[in-house]
Amino acid sequence: MKLGVIGAGNMGGAIIRGCVAAGMDPQDITVKGHHPKKMEAMKNELRIKISNSAGDLAADSDAVMIAVKPKDSDKVLTDITPFLKSDTIIVSIVAGKSINDINKVCNAAAGSGKIRKIVRVMPNTPSMIGEGMSALCRSEAVSDEEYKSVEAIFAGIGRVSEVAEPMMDAVTGLSGSGPAYVYMFIEALADGAVLSGMPRSQAYEFAAQTVAGAAKMVLETGRHPGELKDDVCSPAGTTIEAVRTLEKGGFRSMVMEAVIASAEKSKNL
Repeated sequence: MKLGVIGAGNMGGAIIRGCVAAGMDPQDITVKGHHPKKMEAMKNELRIKISNSAGDLAADSDAVMIAVKPKDSDKVLTDITPFLKSDTIIVSIVAGKSINDINKVCNAAAGSGKIRKIVRVMPNTPSMIGEGMSALCRSEAVSDEEYKSVEAIFAGIGRVSEVAEPMMDAVTGLSGSGPAYVYMFIEALADGAVLSGMPRSQAYEFAAQTVAGAAKMVLETGRHPGELKDDVCSPAGTTIEAVRTLEKGGFRSMVMEAVIASAEKSKNL
């Protein structure tokens, strides 16, 4: 599959690197970005192709990934639609743009009413180190085989899961925005350790590895997080005392409210 990518920022760049690392032929990847020096450096590093024309990129690609800011996405889609082949898959990682939104823009540009092959994706920033979580949904025109080819792209930068499109706002609030909450939690853990006498650099290491290890326990054991929490809480021990303090402060409720707030914002983009 020939992949065209429009937009090579942090997320677009991470996906491109993930494709190459997963074994995709770099010569099957064409990228268009805003910064010539950055594009040239990426070309030299990864041996991918660079295009100065969104139209040419679209005409030569089996799948075109839109990795630009939401405010720029309609123009990009309008510009490339006349050059798309009938079976080209549009892959969008644009936040807040539904499959229907994308389809309407393309059909307005083409003067048609077809249902296009669209896969909408919500990745997250840990994709930059191959530890991402990507949610995918697709239009009815995308076959299982076509979907699997797109899924493989994102499997190269972490875990993937297909979801119903109405869940995408919840995904935004959870895994899309979630890394920020985790970074705040790591910082807070480290601050507590510093207050208790630990050097800051060491506190960050302990906090980050604790979070990484706990997350891996959930993923690899398949056990409920509550069960794993109970394992750490000895009767009348230090951990259950800490858990009591977190509950008094509304810890879980505040995290839930943060996810909901982000999801609501996503609905209104």
